[in-house]
Amino acid sequence: MVKNKASYSADSMNRRTRGQQKNLVTKKQTKKSLFTCDEQNNVLKLNVQLPHSFTLEKTLLSCILVHCDESFQTLEIIMEHLPIDAFYFKNHQRLYETFICMYQEDRSIDFLTTSDYVQCYGQIKDIGGLFVLSELLKEIPTLVYLLDYIHLVKQKYIRRCIIKIGLKAVDNGFIMNFPISDQLLGLDAEIRKLTATIQVNENERTTAELLTQIVDDLWLRLKQPGQLSGLPSGFPSLDSYTDGFQKSELIIIAGRPSVGKTAFGLNLLLNVLKKTRLPVLFFSLEMSAHQLLYRLLSIETRLNQNKFKTGLLNQEDWEKINLVMRILGKIPMHLYDSPHLSTLEIRRTLKNLDKTYSQIGLIIIDYLQLMENPTFNTANRAQEISTITRELKNIAREFNVPIIALSQLSRTIESRLDQKPMLSDLRDSGSIEQDADLVLMLYKNNQNLITNLNPGFSIIDLSIAKQRNGPIGNIRFAFNEYLTKFEDYDILDK
Repeated sequence: MVKNKASYSADSMNRRTRGQQKNLVTKKQTKKSLFTCDEQNNVLKLNVQLPHSFTLEKTLLSCILVHCDESFQTLEIIMEHLPIDAFYFKNHQRLYETFICMYQEDRSIDFLTTSDYVQCYGQIKDIGGLFVLSELLKEIPTLVYLLDYIHLVKQKYIRRCIIKIGLKAVDNGFIMNFPISDQLLGLDAEIRKLTATIQVNENERTTAELLTQIVDDLWLRLKQPGQLSGLPSGFPSLDSYTDGFQKSELIIIAGRPSVGKTAFGLNLLLNVLKKTRLPVLFFSLEMSAHQLLYRLLSIETRLNQNKFKTGLLNQEDWEKINLVMRILGKIPMHLYDSPHLSTLEIRRTLKNLDKTYSQIGLIIIDYLQLMENPTFNTANRAQEISTITRELKNIAREFNVPIIALSQLSRTIESRLDQKPMLSDLRDSGSIEQDADLVLMLYKNNQNLITNLNPGFSIIDLSIAKQRNGPIGNIRFAFNEYLTKFEDYDILDK
């Protein structure tokens, strides 16, 4: 039987269709994996290139070269959004870096000036040759879609960063002598650093929106006259200067050893808990949690600390202790006594507590100079402290909570006749006074001796050396050394 032409055509089409379907199935089955295992060397190898777009990168560079002859606005927009590493190809990175250098040196950017610049500085080979510049001139890109081009290039850059972080995590996972906690902290730091570069600025608001918020705030204060805008410290004389501890502020409380910094911090902890019932976190690098609790019991029961050390407690003392312990067991107080505290651990703790509490009241750190930065490799302690204070300020703003960091003062203060401390007496770094919103300094003023004090009491002066949003001044406290309890001297004197 002879088939006609139509049937031959139909058969051939069916065979071709079946063949194409078979090829598709074969392609799906033989899809190249991202990794291959080199069993001989026992390593994993990446089989694909990282995300990138040659055309988009070339278009952006063309926009700079073509449209920056009269105005640098195009380059400024690109610089605002893209770092040098956002370009995938090395010659594109070098060319983009050249444009930035020319911009910073206030040079005009066009084909001739750029060609001359790369020749003078021996960068022709780095950018891939002068023909690369010629190729860029062949395109006349429109600026209408400039932000779209930037967005696409940035997305690919972010994907590359995510892949690199993941590969680094895989690599570290095979290092058995690398502690897991350090790996997790390092991974968290890398992710936060990446997130900070890509996060859309949600805090950008118009003046009208800000003014509306201020009016609402003023109306709220009008309805609640006399109420503090921040957390009450429990000391009316201090609150009269600060109006309470404000959210997102970094507060430094400094003093020489044995002047009562830790005791003052614990007094603030109890006062804030009593007046607000908000959770308070106390990070101690010097004392254990047990020692802190003994101090808290002494303050609240008004029992001499020696009674707790010797155990010479009578029935009345035990009743006071039981009552205070029941109260302390119910309030949201968190004591941490890690001797190797870093800002990464503080951030991790706050993230965990975010699941339990809607708002954190206060964070107290005792003390700043004992903190560590595991990601800091140099031996320059001043720079390390500078990084830590900047991170503490960022944490305060991120979690919208006041952070109090206790700090040491330099011993040079003891050689002066007037022992009232100054901002320059802060130890290790000038950035402490720069990053802090409020700096309080505790000291014993030997020039103003008061003779009518009860036994066990001493006078501690507090200097408000810096306040970003308020006045500076001096306050006097009466310090009960037996109980480690601070009280306003003016109130006590009355």
